[in-house]
Amino acid sequence: MPRYKLTIEYDGRPYVGWQRQDNGLGVQQVLEEAIEGFTGEPAPVFVAGRTDAGVHALGQVAHVDLTQDWETDTVRDAINFHVKPHPIAVLTAEIVDQEFHARFSACGRSYQYRIVNRRPPPTLDRGRVWWVPTPLDAAAMSEGATVLIGNHDFSTFRDSECQAKSPVKTLDELAVTTDSDEIRINARARSFLHHQVRNMVGTLRLLGEGKWTPADLKRALDAKDRTKGGPTAPPDGLYLLAVEY
Repeated sequence: MPRYKLTIEYDGRPYVGWQRQDNGLGVQQVLEEAIEGFTGEPAPVFVAGRTDAGVHALGQVAHVDLTQDWETDTVRDAINFHVKPHPIAVLTAEIVDQEFHARFSACGRSYQYRIVNRRPPPTLDRGRVWWVPTPLDAAAMSEGATVLIGNHDFSTFRDSECQAKSPVKTLDELAVTTDSDEIRINARARSFLHHQVRNMVGTLRLLGEGKWTPADLKRALDAKDRTKGGPTAPPDGLYLLAVEY
């Protein structure tokens, strides 16, 4: 039974998240129904990381076992045919060995958060960015971001429903860059806590507004208490960029 690694892009706005759920349509359900439409057989899809409702992906990775040995381009194109009209696309399909697992074989995940920082609201990117109309100091946000890089107890940035066994994570990168009126925050780690990136971004906004200093951020981190951190940024601006193996 061949195993296929799928690299997937999707707009998260229409979905309750990646996971198949009873309260709405998930990306997983759309893909599994498309694969069954193509092969005539049900096949579970396993993913590298379950994104929340409204979160997008440019390089999500999943795997699926099919009973027939199909050409990889056929798998990609057939799934994309059956997934229409949903804003989901399989970018590549690759045959991998049975030891490969989309989640457990991953050694790194990269996210990007996009903020449009201008007075006029976004039009073409509405629902795909966080619109912050008040001026933000990106340099101050960048300085504060360095406080969070490294191995820490990230309980301050952990959602109350997070199911991770430990709040301790190693954040390899948290970089703040600008491009015209857009602020981009790139985060990279082996794995993340539930809402960790969105909670860090919401807290960095406080530094951008001049309400917090890096010392305030350090105290919040050391408190290991979610109530001491900043607000949770909306899902609109968050993208899963890539998964490393």
